[in-house]
Amino acid sequence: MRRLLAVLLENEAGALSRVIGLFAQRNYNIESLTVAPTEDPTLSRLTLLTEGDDEKIEQVTKHLNRLIEVVKVNDLTDGAHIERELMLIKIRAEGNGHREEIYRTCRIFRGDVVDVTPDSYTVQLTGPTKKLYAFMRAIGETSILEVVRTGVSGIGRGDKILEL
Repeated sequence: MRRLLAVLLENEAGALSRVIGLFAQRNYNIESLTVAPTEDPTLSRLTLLTEGDDEKIEQVTKHLNRLIEVVKVNDLTDGAHIERELMLIKIRAEGNGHREEIYRTCRIFRGDVVDVTPDSYTVQLTGPTKKLYAFMRAIGETSILEVVRTGVSGIGRGDKILEL
């Protein structure tokens, strides 16, 4: 089962590497990882996407909570949440018909063409991971030159807040 974890940790050197080390020691895979300081400069928020059943995620959460630098862990997939990912994708765009088709597909997926060259378009697309994969399928594998993705960021809906 796909799980999205939000971790509040101290914003200090080595804190992130200890979290990553914990996953590596237990042979757990991290599919996506984003981290940045919060509104409190002494804390960072780490959003981590992993796979695992309830028992595995419970073990990961317990191990994370034992780390000194970790302040709080929240499994966002337990409740209503919003998740987004940013993708920049460079697409081969040769010939007017092909260029028009790419542009139409971008509009359908609410993407923005952020760079145009004689041979390619670079498109910025934001949304859930499924939307990004759907866009890549719609464009076609042979047209894709390069893909860069940020990783998933998530936040609980409503009054569900990750705080001290």
